[in-house]
Amino acid sequence: MDYRRSIIITGGAGFIGSHVVRMFVNSYPDYRIINVDKLTYAGNLANLKDIEDCPNYIFIKADICDFEKMVEIFSQYEVDGVIHLAAETHVDRSIRDPFTFARTNVLGTLSLLQAARHTWELRPEKYEGKRFYHISTDEVYGALELDTPQGEPPYGTSFFTETTKYDPHSPYSASKAASDHFVRSFHDTYGMPTVVTNCSNNYGPYQFPEKLIPLFINNIRKGKPLPVYGRGENVRDWLYVEDHARAIDLIFHKGETAQTYNIGGFNEWKNIDLIKVIIATVDRILGNPEGHSLGLITFVADRAGHDLRYAIDSSKLKEELGWEPSLQFEEGIEKTVRWYLENQEWMDNVTSGEYQKYYEEMYK
Repeated sequence: MDYRRSIIITGGAGFIGSHVVRMFVNSYPDYRIINVDKLTYAGNLANLKDIEDCPNYIFIKADICDFEKMVEIFSQYEVDGVIHLAAETHVDRSIRDPFTFARTNVLGTLSLLQAARHTWELRPEKYEGKRFYHISTDEVYGALELDTPQGEPPYGTSFFTETTKYDPHSPYSASKAASDHFVRSFHDTYGMPTVVTNCSNNYGPYQFPEKLIPLFINNIRKGKPLPVYGRGENVRDWLYVEDHARAIDLIFHKGETAQTYNIGGFNEWKNIDLIKVIIATVDRILGNPEGHSLGLITFVADRAGHDLRYAIDSSKLKEELGWEPSLQFEEGIEKTVRWYLENQEWMDNVTSGEYQKYYEEMYK
């Protein structure tokens, strides 16, 4: 079949990536979707079981740092679009092992950019009809103050905008900031049609259970402690993952080249308040008495460089492209909790590491 477009989605076996791959495969049967994923601990092809046999879907196990392999994929499939999600993302892991984050997030992004440039500049049309879309994080902007009364959100008068100065505070956010700069430099230097988005915290199905929401759902189910950094006063903006996937789809097709778009949920929560909502929702669904699992909350020493508040202003995306979140947080968290409780086999398989053994054997 002659496909109208051929798009690489990196990190497509991960949490956000699997939702984006599924959306593109199902929404665009005339696009060839190439999922490139190294299948590290956070990549799980079980996330894509429902579309793995679709004729317009291809999976390739590869490391984005392997420049020659990236060039081969670009050339073989005549790639004209990249949606780059592959990244190391866990702050605690970045504090323990910053080298891995620099390699994957910085050198991996540079490898993809060079592969795209090498391939596209050899073609007669060069950059016409091409797009390199890089997904980043709100953490590159640093931290915001808590400077309003603490009863109700918003918890501050300032928000991250597309022009906020970068001020990363962890090896993770520093590595993402560096990768953002490389992407923009390839537009300014070589004329590559790039776009960058910075998104707030995502939640929803298929998230690796080292992250707060799936971790706490699983721990409540098992009656295990719920470790909360400091006093749980840190504030984050939360976005349902399928709303993020919709924004990616929209920006990939209609976003303006060389622009940055912030994607946020307009949905600030202090960690401790979020955790209490999760506890109440899980206890209700499991039939536990009200407040049954509150005693599992365990306050632990705060994380090094733990930013106090993130809050995204995504009004540019709404005004220019018409995007806004479709779910209120209460609806999204209900769907999320039910998904994890109804997919305990997936959760147990991931937390045990059995999925990694299976794919290591399959792709050795």
